[in-house]
Amino acid sequence: MKLIESRANPLFKQLYKWQSSAGRRGEPVLLDGINLCESWLTAKGQPTHAIFDMERIDEPGLRQLIEKLNVEVCISMPGTLLRSLTSVDTDQGVLFVVQPKVNTVPLRLKDSVVMLDRIQDPGNVGAILRTCAAAGIKRVLAATGTASLWSPKVLRSGQGAHFALQLHEQVDLLAIATSLEMPLVVTTLDDAQDLFTTKLPAQCAWVFGHEGQGVDAKLLTRADLKVKINHELGPIESLNVTAAAAICLFEQRRQAMPGSSS
Repeated sequence: MKLIESRANPLFKQLYKWQSSAGRRGEPVLLDGINLCESWLTAKGQPTHAIFDMERIDEPGLRQLIEKLNVEVCISMPGTLLRSLTSVDTDQGVLFVVQPKVNTVPLRLKDSVVMLDRIQDPGNVGAILRTCAAAGIKRVLAATGTASLWSPKVLRSGQGAHFALQLHEQVDLLAIATSLEMPLVVTTLDDAQDLFTTKLPAQCAWVFGHEGQGVDAKLLTRADLKVKINHELGPIESLNVTAAAAICLFEQRRQAMPGSSS
């Protein structure tokens, strides 16, 4: 295993540069921790680099990970150097450098997709990605103004969901909406139908909007269906966007099940 012992090492300088630009479109991504690294390895294969704390490489979890890796991608360094590259307070002794594919939005969207309209909290974005993967959604489109899908906080919240999805960033959602061959379904409180009494389309493009402002008005005018989730929260105006997304996507999944009455 290659050894880096100094911050002056050219590769360490490059790693630090990538860490500093975390989340930028097209840049390599640093994955913290055994779970994310295992998820990448299972879904995508070998990383560009696999970096280990040299004092901890005999720990069972790290040793099992090392055994699955090509030796040429493995690097060790002192824990103090590794921690300067991580984005978590308590690291697990491993960091992968990976290069996610920059996906092009297909000209025709045939299966249900989720559109994120300027959702700014990384925890919300990551949780929605995790929900999408669990609900069988394969593609997510994020408008400019949405938290970077590959930022460290979104990655941690997504818990590996990124690697099961086709992800698109800085997308003009309005342009996509004008050429859709499936219904555009928008969550809103105004002039909307009750989600649970509405027959949802088998395939559609869901739009979930900004935490405070909701879905952009121009997208609302393009909506084929507007839905809301009736609740008993009294003066609380609406559910958190992550909860709303989960309810909507799994209600669509429920309705598509054989024998469903609605």
